[in-house]
Amino acid sequence: MFRISQLLKTFHDDLPANKAHKMPGPVVIWNLIRRCNLRCKHCYSTSLDMDFKDELNTEEIKATIDDLKVANVPVLILSGGEPLMRPDIFEITAYAKSKGFYVALSTNGTLIDESNIEQIKAADYQYVGISIDGLEEFHDEFRQQKGSFKQSMNALKLCKAAGIKVGMRLCLTHDNFADLPAMLDLMEEYKVDKFYLSHLNYSGRGKRNAENDAVFKMTKDAMEMLYERAWSHISKGIDTDFVTGNNDADGPFLLQWVEKRFGDKYPERIANLKQRLINWGGNSSGINVANIDNTGTIHPDTYWWNHPIGNVKTEKFSDVWRDTQDPLMLGFRQSPRPVKGRCAKCQYLNICGGNTRTRAFAQSKDAWAEDPGCYLTDAEIGVQSTVRQSAEIPFVAV
Repeated sequence: MFRISQLLKTFHDDLPANKAHKMPGPVVIWNLIRRCNLRCKHCYSTSLDMDFKDELNTEEIKATIDDLKVANVPVLILSGGEPLMRPDIFEITAYAKSKGFYVALSTNGTLIDESNIEQIKAADYQYVGISIDGLEEFHDEFRQQKGSFKQSMNALKLCKAAGIKVGMRLCLTHDNFADLPAMLDLMEEYKVDKFYLSHLNYSGRGKRNAENDAVFKMTKDAMEMLYERAWSHISKGIDTDFVTGNNDADGPFLLQWVEKRFGDKYPERIANLKQRLINWGGNSSGINVANIDNTGTIHPDTYWWNHPIGNVKTEKFSDVWRDTQDPLMLGFRQSPRPVKGRCAKCQYLNICGGNTRTRAFAQSKDAWAEDPGCYLTDAEIGVQSTVRQSAEIPFVAV
């Protein structure tokens, strides 16, 4: 996750670069259930409103939570499918909270209403992320359920009224780019705490819809929009958090945006920001991020569902994560990563870490090929011009 507001606040307040910090264990994104009441076009887990076989039961989940503590996991993000469709979701949450985890809920929001908002408040999630993928017409069509926009916006309103830290989560495509300014306005109107923009990744139903990925120029325009809005909030003293995911080119692009906007005025602050970005290091699949799916299979992150490295039913997560000799995982943990093409030559490799490997794999079947989703030009990353997709049309995964 790329923390725009956090980085810009350090720049605004003229704070020195922090030392590189190694996390004690990975953030675990846990798809507790694959069942979902929606059929979103970008779904990486290809969820449906049906029961799936071999899902973890309550006791298996609790035993895994105990072991995640051994693995020094600091954060659990409970996801799906739709996690609120698990009858034991609040029992699982209470158990994780009792063990001292930071627990977040990732939901489409349609199942949050007046009948259960007090129960959700009592669960004491540190954060609830609700997916809002555009204004009403686009959102309902994208989520393939009429009325889902109003339900999800009502969930945002209820969470705010209950004092729950809540965020809007948007998956960017060229079809909803035009809605982005209005979405940011809705964030301010509803006093939403956090705005998360996810770049479309090529996996699950997202892979089949890769032709709808935002064009590179639109991606830049969207990122500049987020940078400007985050800076505006910081300057006005509005306490919000803008973050992005699934495209680590956002780091170099933020540095370029700051250089262009403030280069002549704050050269030392820019140097500090650059060092912070280097310390961040970009993509952390297989290092600071892990995924457990609904059947207990462990993956390097949520977009590598085609790549299992173990299963908590038969192995301990702590052992698998520490001792794996899986070639992909070893590549993730190599520094620098063994990336190829323009990624290997990029002057920002120490910032972005080679970006998102699932897009490279989807396009070329080589996990270490250059990332076709990088929206920066050859000139912007300091490499000699190569033959690649035009920045004016979307890259299509095969």
